[in-house]
Amino acid sequence: MDDVTWMREAIAEAELASAHDDVPIGAVVVRGDEVVARAHNRREVDADPTAHAEILALRQAADVVGSWRLAGCTLYVTLEPCTMCAGALVLARLPRLVFAADDPKAGAVGALYDIPRDPRLNHTVTVVRGVEAEAGAALLREFFAARRRPRASR
Repeated sequence: MDDVTWMREAIAEAELASAHDDVPIGAVVVRGDEVVARAHNRREVDADPTAHAEILALRQAADVVGSWRLAGCTLYVTLEPCTMCAGALVLARLPRLVFAADDPKAGAVGALYDIPRDPRLNHTVTVVRGVEAEAGAALLREFFAARRRPRASR
């Protein structure tokens, strides 16, 4: 399997978030050729500000792997992680991150900050950006465009 294939899995996961009116962001954690975790944003349905796709996927992966250290894993996520999620990647000792769309307003993997690659931290993450970027961005555009439409046409 390659990065595009796994990112498409994350995009499919992101589509599930819209069902409960959450921002459509999806994540999968892969080890070798196996998905060990998958999640999508659940902030609205769980009333939890930390229920980002990345955090939920990291928690699930740690449970499956049996360790908070996610050595040998790659996180695929449809949007550039925020500061909270980027910090969690470092703390999980995740070796590799692949993300789709850039987030110029809140991204912490190059847009505003670069937490996973900051050499001052005790761990750095290899980053691949832009895989299926248009598909990840399209989900977000469609979601927010629907929120701007008058209620009668939704």
